[in-house]
Amino acid sequence: MARVYVSSVISAPLGVVWDRVRDFNGLPKWHPRMRESRIEDGLPSDKVGCIRNFKLQNGDVIREQLLGLNDYDKVCTYGILESPMPITDYVATLRLTPVTDGDSCFAQWSAEFECATDDESELQNRLSSDVFQAGFDALKQHFGS
Repeated sequence: MARVYVSSVISAPLGVVWDRVRDFNGLPKWHPRMRESRIEDGLPSDKVGCIRNFKLQNGDVIREQLLGLNDYDKVCTYGILESPMPITDYVATLRLTPVTDGDSCFAQWSAEFECATDDESELQNRLSSDVFQAGFDALKQHFGS
């Protein structure tokens, strides 16, 4: 099983950052690689089990299912149902925790998935830099970090 883990400190209050990222349909509002998103079947974007269908800037379509959303612990877990990437059994978690020395938060984004051994390193690098770190960089820019 392949794993990816990226962490960052965002110089903004935990609650403010969580409000930005907890919307399962809100990726295009904060992630630079996402162009548009919709929740299938008209479900609320915070209902566990809902499916987001979104397009990347390059036109690729990805479908993901919300597996867990915990406002108390500031954790969102989701899985990929369909993707142009050659992966299966993909489950990712985005977690925010407070940094007690100042008004900022510690952000962690991790994923586990299955893929061909030959593809593992490239997929780990793409997810790490193009998805997770790019998202954190956009959040830092948005909040003036």
